[in-house]
Amino acid sequence: MNTMQTGEEDNEMGLFELFLVAVGLSMDAFAVAVCKGLALKRADGKSMALVGLWFGGFQALMPVLGYLVGVQFKDAITAVDHWIAFGLLAIIGGNMIREAASGGEEAEDASLSAKTMALLALATSIDALAVGVGFAFLSVNITAAAGFIGAVTFLLSAVGMKVGSVFGGRYKARAELAGGVILILLGTKILLEHLGVF
Repeated sequence: MNTMQTGEEDNEMGLFELFLVAVGLSMDAFAVAVCKGLALKRADGKSMALVGLWFGGFQALMPVLGYLVGVQFKDAITAVDHWIAFGLLAIIGGNMIREAASGGEEAEDASLSAKTMALLALATSIDALAVGVGFAFLSVNITAAAGFIGAVTFLLSAVGMKVGSVFGGRYKARAELAGGVILILLGTKILLEHLGVF
């Protein structure tokens, strides 16, 4: 889809790759939404939409902020841009896998207040800020990409609320693990494509 690409041949990111990034980034928000659903023990349409808007909104905003920072340095480090994108995605993915493996339990908090949700949304979207910096070195339409990431996060967060209210917290660690693996594999793909492996 052309709206996701700027037309440059090198470092071009297509819709499928962007979808993988969106899913990977949204796994933290999904996991927290599961915990929210578990704490609330119910998930009506209003609470699902509220959680989705908080997480999706921050996940859309943070890549834009990261991108604006990254473009300031783009011309100076284009020779290593693929390594930067790989490094950022690998670090983010590795941290998600480490958190999943640690098995730490988050306190159940049923509050959906603006203060609580803003802090949670910020905490789960820091990774998206770093990915936005990486986007500055790739062929990405940042407006479309950020909107896409926000929409995917909105949907998965709403689903997470429902999953948490129905099944409990058993899928939290698996969601974080899957998200981490996805981001590492995507970073590796970007690096290998730039190096001409495939």
